[in-house]
Amino acid sequence: MSTENEGTAVPAEPAAPSAPPTPPTPPTSSSATEPDSARAGQAEPTHAPAGQTTPAPAPAAPAPAAAQTPPPAPNDPPTLAHPQPHPEAHPQPHSQAHTPAHAPAHAEPSHAAGAGGWPPPPPAVPAWGAPVPPVPAAPAGRRRTGGLVAAVLVAALVAGGIGGGIGYWAAQRGDNDVSSTTVSSGDAPASFKREPGTVAAVAAQALPSVVTIQAKSGGSQGEGGTGTGFVYDQEGHIVTNNHVVASAADGGTLSVTFPNGKAYDAEVVGRAEGYDVAVLKLTNAPKGLKPLPLGDSDKVAVGDSTIAIGAPFGLSNTVTTGIISAKNRPVASGDGSGGSNSYMSALQTDASINPGNSGGPLLDASGAVIGINSAIQSTGSGFGQSQAGSIGLGFAIPVNQAKNVAQQLIKTGKPVYPVIGATVNMQQQGEGAKIAAQGSGGTPSVTPDGPAAKAGLKPGDVITGFGDHQIDSGPTLISEIWTHKPGDSVKITYERDGKTSTATVVLGERTGDS
Repeated sequence: MSTENEGTAVPAEPAAPSAPPTPPTPPTSSSATEPDSARAGQAEPTHAPAGQTTPAPAPAAPAPAAAQTPPPAPNDPPTLAHPQPHPEAHPQPHSQAHTPAHAPAHAEPSHAAGAGGWPPPPPAVPAWGAPVPPVPAAPAGRRRTGGLVAAVLVAALVAGGIGGGIGYWAAQRGDNDVSSTTVSSGDAPASFKREPGTVAAVAAQALPSVVTIQAKSGGSQGEGGTGTGFVYDQEGHIVTNNHVVASAADGGTLSVTFPNGKAYDAEVVGRAEGYDVAVLKLTNAPKGLKPLPLGDSDKVAVGDSTIAIGAPFGLSNTVTTGIISAKNRPVASGDGSGGSNSYMSALQTDASINPGNSGGPLLDASGAVIGINSAIQSTGSGFGQSQAGSIGLGFAIPVNQAKNVAQQLIKTGKPVYPVIGATVNMQQQGEGAKIAAQGSGGTPSVTPDGPAAKAGLKPGDVITGFGDHQIDSGPTLISEIWTHKPGDSVKITYERDGKTSTATVVLGERTGDS
């Protein structure tokens, strides 16, 4: 077939196949583009005058010294390193302008004159690894776009064959040979155990012995609240705060729920308002109770780790962590019902403590109880139990003090308080604890023959030191006194008429909260 283009006859060319044959095995090549050395060794086709049938190809230009390649035979087509469309020659009327050996993809190179047997038939598909001959050109009358598309299609088919072969090969190999940098949950060891001393390990050991307490008053309204407690012994005694159970102490009901969901009725064994400690007893205590181990609050250091467990706002079995922020912090707290205040030389912690945590254990890193969570400082209502949330200022009764109180309550049902036998001003702060001029109800402020009287103290004296601790107010003095036991001898520092003196006081005792 022949076509006419600008009046110049073009030799007939075989029709381009509708789809070039796909090699049975994909070829490989050394590079993705034609090397300059190959182009330098190819001869540029020349244009013959119209009517000439067998033009002699022009001699090839010498290649650079660094890339000399022997020229191909006159009638042999140039060989490409990769299957690429061979440039089609367009006749130029009465012109022998040369076409660059490597034209841009969008430019149409000139046609070679109709040489005999040109273009040759497509070669047979080479074996794997052998260079692939060029794709046959489209008829001369067809635009270059057709040949380019056909050649690109061949390259796509070859690439598809390679990809398909690799995909089949990978599938046949299976997943066993494929490495991954991710780890699924199924790869975690089945026998994974947390090291002792971690928060998770301590919580796992302590949680079964921490209970949630529901207290309801005996009134028609059935008012009450939620608090926390912990197993004190195997007989079923539960230690908590007095203000947790105060509403149910007279004719109310108490329910104790363990983390496993089992609930038991309980009754009050004894309460100590001044210490804010109470002891309950399960009416039908289950077997196998595990009491929490008690630590030594005197050996606690600022910065030690703490773990608090409780039911803040009714959320049972909540675990929070922090540190000991301070020791011997004087705290006066109340239950908000107008009853007597309680006083403690507290452990301060920044572990999150909220209403409902009251009565729960404050643990050290080993899981031993070092305190009973009792009060928080809120931004709106000062010390005590309110609905304000934690601001990182929580206070716990030292366990050494709580243990002494609990043992006394279990033994007699009544608390015993150490006393100095003097009434001090509870309002003034900053200068010490001043002994009042007169006691309540017109009684003497210094009990005759009491501990303070025997130590030589008088009304108007200002106590500034108790043992090793500085005293700045009446509540601070009471808090320090209640860390001791009746009969303890304590050194007191006081001021009288501008002079500082010391004395030794042997603490007396008072039974009950009246």
